[in-house]
Amino acid sequence: MPWNLSSERPIFSQIMERIQLDIIAGRYQPGQKLPSVRDLAAEAAVNPNTMQKAFSELERMGLVYSQRTSGRFITEDTALIQNLKAELAHMQIRDFLNKMKDFGFQLPEIMELIQALIEEEESHERSDAM
Repeated sequence: MPWNLSSERPIFSQIMERIQLDIIAGRYQPGQKLPSVRDLAAEAAVNPNTMQKAFSELERMGLVYSQRTSGRFITEDTALIQNLKAELAHMQIRDFLNKMKDFGFQLPEIMELIQALIEEEESHERSDAM
């Protein structure tokens, strides 16, 4: 997945969000070793100091830990990862609901739209499985 970083927000926070997403989506598994600061900085086309700042913040949050001579690893605390996943999901849902309300929808209408889309998605999944 390409690193689509914007100059509108601090780069280190965008990097943190990207790594958090990779963790909760399972692209990085609990206990897995992360690529080096230099390797990830080169991949993201950012200064290694910016990547280091993002890693330091992720360590402060407990999502990443360092082993002196071995590098950085993803936490093995799956409850922490699940809590982060739920927290990020709630934020996305709240943003979605607020936007739909801005469009003039009421909660029952929003629920009907969501239910219709879920049914449509399930229908596509069933036809793809055949």
